[in-house]
Amino acid sequence: MEGQERHEENEPRERDEIYSKSVRAGKRTYFFDVKSTRNEDYYLTITESKKRVSPDGKVYYEKHKLFLYKEDFEKFAEGLSDVVQFIRTNKVDSQDSSNAEKIHSDHVAETSPSDFSNVSFDDLEGKKEE
Repeated sequence: MEGQERHEENEPRERDEIYSKSVRAGKRTYFFDVKSTRNEDYYLTITESKKRVSPDGKVYYEKHKLFLYKEDFEKFAEGLSDVVQFIRTNKVDSQDSSNAEKIHSDHVAETSPSDFSNVSFDDLEGKKEE
């Protein structure tokens, strides 16, 4: 009976999942999931998953999730395209990279924790602030 209760609890969640695609990229896996709201409107969740090992040797997955609603798709795609183009066309040397990391950490220190999600930037190279 307990198994049936769990199945019934999971049914609505299964119905709101419309389409999924996973992308393995180095040490990370990205999940792109199209879901449906109660009003049958679609939205996208992007989940980054990284395999981690705790100090006691246990393996776990660190996940970060972003919800993107269709009214934001165009602006999000434009912003993503702009920064990808910037990264592809601008080389950052190691000295500039460490300076950009300092600028980033100074900016985060000035930002209230409620202004952003808990996201790890440890594998991103710094970029020059203009």
